[in-house]
Amino acid sequence: MNVRLTWVQPEDLIGHELGQATEDGRDASAIKARWRAAGGTPAPTAAGASPCPAPPHLRGLAEHLLDELAALPSPLSPTEPTSLPHIRRLCPHWPGAHHDTPPAAPPGAPPDEDPPPAPAEHRPATAPSPTPPHGVRACGAPPGTAGPPQPPTSAAAPQAPVGGAATLTTAPPRSSAGGHTPRPSPHESGPPPASAPANASHPAPQGAQAPGAPLDQTGPPPAPTLARTPHPAPEGVRAAGASPRVDPPPAPVAVAPGLGARLHAAWLGRAAGCLLGKPVEKLPLSAIRALARATGNWPLTSWFTAKGVPPALAAAHPWNRRSAATSLAENIDGMPEDDDLNYPLLNLLLLQRYGPGFTTADVARLWLDELPAGRTFTAERVAYRNLLSGIEPPLTATHRNPFREWIGAQIRADVHGWTHPGDPAAAAEQAHRDATLTHTANGVYGAMFTAAVIATAASGTADVHQALAAGLTVVPPDSRLARAVRFGIAAAHANPDFDTVADRLHAAYGSYHWVHVVPNTALLAAALTHADGDFTLSICRAVSGGWDTDSNGATAGSVAGLLAGRPDRIPDRWTSPLKNRLATSVHTFDGVGFDTLAELTHRLTHQEAHRP
Repeated sequence: MNVRLTWVQPEDLIGHELGQATEDGRDASAIKARWRAAGGTPAPTAAGASPCPAPPHLRGLAEHLLDELAALPSPLSPTEPTSLPHIRRLCPHWPGAHHDTPPAAPPGAPPDEDPPPAPAEHRPATAPSPTPPHGVRACGAPPGTAGPPQPPTSAAAPQAPVGGAATLTTAPPRSSAGGHTPRPSPHESGPPPASAPANASHPAPQGAQAPGAPLDQTGPPPAPTLARTPHPAPEGVRAAGASPRVDPPPAPVAVAPGLGARLHAAWLGRAAGCLLGKPVEKLPLSAIRALARATGNWPLTSWFTAKGVPPALAAAHPWNRRSAATSLAENIDGMPEDDDLNYPLLNLLLLQRYGPGFTTADVARLWLDELPAGRTFTAERVAYRNLLSGIEPPLTATHRNPFREWIGAQIRADVHGWTHPGDPAAAAEQAHRDATLTHTANGVYGAMFTAAVIATAASGTADVHQALAAGLTVVPPDSRLARAVRFGIAAAHANPDFDTVADRLHAAYGSYHWVHVVPNTALLAAALTHADGDFTLSICRAVSGGWDTDSNGATAGSVAGLLAGRPDRIPDRWTSPLKNRLATSVHTFDGVGFDTLAELTHRLTHQEAHRP
């Protein structure tokens, strides 16, 4: 019998690692040529394993080349570190902390593994970042600018349009009918075109569109309606005699009463959003749209159904085979098992056993005790294999792990946010300790961003735009993830039609794998921005944008549930089919109710310290 174990076979890992090398700027062209010349194949596009095992000589070569690839340094390391002290050093608006001196590592912590940030003149050129909505600046943005301080660009690099002080105009509210009235779009340079290599520097636009002009499919979003001072200084150059200004970081957010109800709504929202996305996971965007349109469910407003789908269309785009039996409208009977729900359950156990001071090694111990290996995927499965091979954290995240910047750590972040309402910094730090078992750099940032967004939304005193802005304060501003999030937010502000937003994201980030954290976090931020706090719009737009549909739907549902504030404010069509019952292989929780989970989560929160 031939058993093909997914996500760990060397002949499959090598293709993904070559893709990761392209994304993080390593020159792996010679290694790629050797692999192809020997008969090696690209990575599987959707599945975790290729159909047939490689012959012994090719598998041996794959293992050797994986080690060679690991030795290639990344030029993005200075702007995309993994260690928490260096991440904080790059975020001058880290919530609740001053950066006169670098933060000290906790007692007993391992030494930093990342090099210190490079001087400005040696950093990759970047374009200005937009000002987040509602007057909250992105990480690194000084007052009165449209983005963080930028390093000088090289003479050969395209220059972004520059300007002096900018004031964002007041945005009109979303229409009462549930439609979307776009806010003015902050200026963002955007990612490289789809045809450009993912590691290429991101060229800035040569000119700005007029406010309200439609966007093309690959260009950046239009500039906002701004009031600019005349004769601005060149980018990265201050006026003579001017000194840099740094605002004090935001204080912890006050926590409103009713946290227990918000947590209950968040659990339900996470389940509903995940379940909505399960039947179309792995399908291309065009297939998702065609299947929904065939049943009159586009724009997406309710569960997917097979009833009414023409047989030819169903054959061309089959539902996710593992999920259709439990996640199509006609089949839903409680919440089926999913890793997007298993990890929040595991993190409840983590906090119960080890408390908020848990270590990354404690996460590993818990997994070995409670998580079946067959319920892990991508980076989590590789880390699990590494643990069984005697490799300890943080090497579990890097040893032959090409999935270290994928979405797995992000889907584990909710409990860290839920249990730190109003304290995005503490939530992000806790998420970092969890994430570094399996992920590095942008993979870790996705978890930290999500934890901070959720912690802010859990306060009950912030809207979705403030929550997203808080998430950006814990992510290095020049990282690919931060740039993608800003791009997604700007696109959502600029376009009243979410299909256009999704098309722009796919044009910009379509070269990434569908499980990679960068495109998925950009889509999540865009969907939440465009939905403006509405629960149904939040989960439907997150799922209708494609890529990792169940994971994006789950996180969007968690945030939107917190913003709804109570379970009865979530439409009944999303909650009733769940039947207050969750199936899981985390055996202590199988069949548990979401009300019980909310109570357990509430007991683990640290909200008392942040109450007004």
